[in-house]
Amino acid sequence: MASQVVTIHDGSRSPFLAGGWLSTSDLAGCLHVDASTLRRWRTARPPQGPPFVSVSERVVMYSALNVEEWLRSRRTVPGREA
Repeated sequence: MASQVVTIHDGSRSPFLAGGWLSTSDLAGCLHVDASTLRRWRTARPPQGPPFVSVSERVVMYSALNVEEWLRSRRTVPGREA
């Protein structure tokens, strides 16, 4: 996943955007799932999948950092007792 850093006018980096943000189609490509899968996860009750931000009625963004945390939380180590 590509990380995008936004530079503020005073030359500092914005910690808010330092981790990068992904659109639904970007994340679907990274996870090798269809965008409709992400939409289904978001509308499930309770919501499933990685955390997301609804920017508008049609625009949803995912923090790259949140996606990484979500993936780590789903990790399975073979041979370990659950």
